[in-house]
Amino acid sequence: MKEFDGMKWAAIFFALIAVASAGWYIMQPDYSQTGTQTDEGVALPAGALVTVTLPASFTEQEQIGASAYDAVCAACHGPNGQGLDGVAPPLVHKIYEPSHHGDMAFVLAAQNGVRAHHWKFGNMPAVEGVTRSDILAIVTYIRALQRANGIN
Repeated sequence: MKEFDGMKWAAIFFALIAVASAGWYIMQPDYSQTGTQTDEGVALPAGALVTVTLPASFTEQEQIGASAYDAVCAACHGPNGQGLDGVAPPLVHKIYEPSHHGDMAFVLAAQNGVRAHHWKFGNMPAVEGVTRSDILAIVTYIRALQRANGIN
């Protein structure tokens, strides 16, 4: 009888985990359906998913990263990491804060691609023709944008 009780509690535990996971998944915002206005009613540039406030200035390394970003990332992730509706998520977003997606997560995503796990845009392919130093400069730029928008 004790063996049955242990199995019963294990089944209940796993059922609760499944219900909690399903609830979390269902409650996630559907960013692929975002319109062209923020919650505050501010109009967004065409196709952008979030508004991005630019810092007053960029360091030399951040400027290098901005140029590299514009060359290899902006076509999908939009200008200044704002995301592009139906294409790719914004990088200036709390999901990509350093405590959740460290710098190495960006490096690995660019080098190897990444399976979709936060957004419904599909998998990200590896980015061809970028070096690790290019990616790190891009991350420096993205982190500057994030800080300017309260994402630390």
